[in-house]
Amino acid sequence: MLRRNFLYASLFALSFTVVSCTQGTSNNQTAGSSNTAKLASDSGSELIMGLIPAENNEEMVDKFEPMRAYMEKKLNRPIKVFTATDYAGVIEAMRQDKVDIAWFGPLSYVLAEQEAGAEAFATGVRKKTGKSTYKSILVVPGNSSVKSIQDLKGKNVAFVDPASTSGGLVPSYLVLKATGQKPKEFFSKLTYAGSHDAAGMAVKNKTVDAAGTNDITYDKMLNKGLISQQSNRVLLSSDPIPGSPLAYRQELDEQTKKKIREIVLNAHKDIKVTGYGDLLNYESATPKDYEIVRDMIKTLGIGRKEILK
Repeated sequence: MLRRNFLYASLFALSFTVVSCTQGTSNNQTAGSSNTAKLASDSGSELIMGLIPAENNEEMVDKFEPMRAYMEKKLNRPIKVFTATDYAGVIEAMRQDKVDIAWFGPLSYVLAEQEAGAEAFATGVRKKTGKSTYKSILVVPGNSSVKSIQDLKGKNVAFVDPASTSGGLVPSYLVLKATGQKPKEFFSKLTYAGSHDAAGMAVKNKTVDAAGTNDITYDKMLNKGLISQQSNRVLLSSDPIPGSPLAYRQELDEQTKKKIREIVLNAHKDIKVTGYGDLLNYESATPKDYEIVRDMIKTLGIGRKEILK
């Protein structure tokens, strides 16, 4: 079973990658460099933007590059990008003050809020719907005989990551509500694919009987021809989930937070904004927007140990 034995206390030894996206900053600096320990009030210091691996890291960096470059220009200070092998790596990097701004999923944001003092300030508005919300979906092979969650009893199922909202938390909640059992009890085997696109490909290749993912990556994969409605079929869609937020760390000074917030919320006036999915613009987000996520955590009775592993 593809499981990451994630020990929270060992994150200091975590191997992570910082991707330099600017020509004006040194290639040998990393997120662990001493520069990242400076407070944002030092206008000469670089800022680090963390991205959870909702899709493969190279794609995530490419998607956020126009926004990174725009923010760097407007702030007049270097911004580098940080990626990690899993969601928890970005949370821990912010906890250690090695990430200043991060793009999280709703669940990883709630955890980052608790563990690292993250403050949500913006979320992307989808061009397809005109809303910032998205949905978790359960997907099965196109020719699967499965018609409901109940039919997945004893099956081999893949989720994305224990800290993923649409690829972990929400599918678990849907299974519990439909069957009275948690996924580990209901399925014969539960694996973690690591990213939403990997989960989609696992269904296409029939290495699993079903996967939990989201409608954003599903639509992207359809549009790219990576999957088809014949290879992958949506079994069930969740109710709308609050959008994945951009958040900054609590220790940043208020002036810098205000500048970052204003730049992101007004970026659509100057550029075609980018991020996870096809976006129109960014809108304000606040911590209370994610109360539904906190409620699901309570209903499932899960804590840090179950999520950050």
